[in-house]
Amino acid sequence: MAAVKNNRAIIAVNRFGLGATGAEFSAAKHDPEQWLLQQLVSPVFDKTLGDTESAFNMIADIKVLKQQSRQKNMKLPDIGRTLIRPYRQRLIMDSLEQSVQTNIPFAVRLLDFFSNHFSVSVSTQTMTLLAPILEREAIAPNLFGSFADLLIAVEQHPAMLVYLNNEKSVGPNSKAGKRARGLNENLAREILELHTLGVDGGYSLDDIRQLAMAISGWSITDEGDTGHGGFKFRDNYHQPGARIILGKSYGDNGEAQGRAVLHDLARHRKTAEFISYKLVQHLIADQPPKQLVSAMVDTWVKTEGDIKAVVTTMIKHSQSWDSQSNKFKTPREFVVSAYRAVNHPEAVDQGLLNILMRGLNFMGHKPFASGSPAGYSQLNIAWSGSDALMKRIDWVSLLSQKTSETPKNVAARIFDSQLSPLTVKLLAGAESRAQGLAMLLLSPEFQRR
Repeated sequence: MAAVKNNRAIIAVNRFGLGATGAEFSAAKHDPEQWLLQQLVSPVFDKTLGDTESAFNMIADIKVLKQQSRQKNMKLPDIGRTLIRPYRQRLIMDSLEQSVQTNIPFAVRLLDFFSNHFSVSVSTQTMTLLAPILEREAIAPNLFGSFADLLIAVEQHPAMLVYLNNEKSVGPNSKAGKRARGLNENLAREILELHTLGVDGGYSLDDIRQLAMAISGWSITDEGDTGHGGFKFRDNYHQPGARIILGKSYGDNGEAQGRAVLHDLARHRKTAEFISYKLVQHLIADQPPKQLVSAMVDTWVKTEGDIKAVVTTMIKHSQSWDSQSNKFKTPREFVVSAYRAVNHPEAVDQGLLNILMRGLNFMGHKPFASGSPAGYSQLNIAWSGSDALMKRIDWVSLLSQKTSETPKNVAARIFDSQLSPLTVKLLAGAESRAQGLAMLLLSPEFQRR
């Protein structure tokens, strides 16, 4: 019986967590399910490192610098190097540090999932500043509440509005319609296709346009507005009239019209099916077990999209605990779990953290740089090609040289020394500690979860 419990503990810390560190495996052994369920609390970020207000202040400062350089015919300082990159790097490194140091790794895994689900990419100076803030301000606080609250928080966040060009979307018959830029359907399309119903969700092109009109006027503050930088509803941009979306009519009540649509989309069964499938695909298998997904969908519909209840259903379902490791780690999962395997969380090593960041860039998983609203792929095939594997070998060789950990200690901490005979044989033949550690981190047991 102990061996069965230990196996479930290995699954808990590696499949659902971020790879064991310190005494995590010992903690998970007692009750793996409960160990995970106790972690369903939102990660908290340090707002002093950066938030929407500070980003908007920096955007305003940059605008002033540009105006001054033009007026005085002076060369513009290197804003990217001196202002923008340090700000972005500070936030990204803080997120990475949270991942390697956290004592709620399952919650951070789920934050990573939803951050990629609601993907925003760096494409302009403004997005360089805003992109890292979305997960900190909109996703993390709503991670275990209702999906409706999460959805609205994300769609009204400046990072999403700017990324998908909704901040200047103007209804054709609005007060500003005759003199301003026209309606933009980008955000509406991605809400339906990527954020809620899915590409096979049964919506039409007219539903996209109707939703675009319902959220016209969802914009951001500018220099002329009072208060902190962030979301602003511009009534003069909003398309007047009722909207009909998926066969339901929504009255003409300004900002609330779009909110009402998102509430219904969040509770829709197609949304439950799409996101439940995608979540299981992210955590458990590229081809998710049907009974597990069905159970999560039923919970979603019953609770009207209570994320915590849906995740609890997943953890309590037997198909979540299949002993077969079906998922190949993404580069982020790989570098974070490798760090946690070789370094204790109470002593974050900045040098190793920099190596992790280099690894993400090197392996093609740079934060907020997927280049698509669909985010990075979570399928095994996207990360298991020969070139990708060679990059992992090179990176692991570097990491192994930068730590004094032994493969024996690491194997005991994260796998309870339960390794395959082939891996044991390879480790026994290692010519050095560093080579043995590299072999362990490149083993099937470590690469898959």
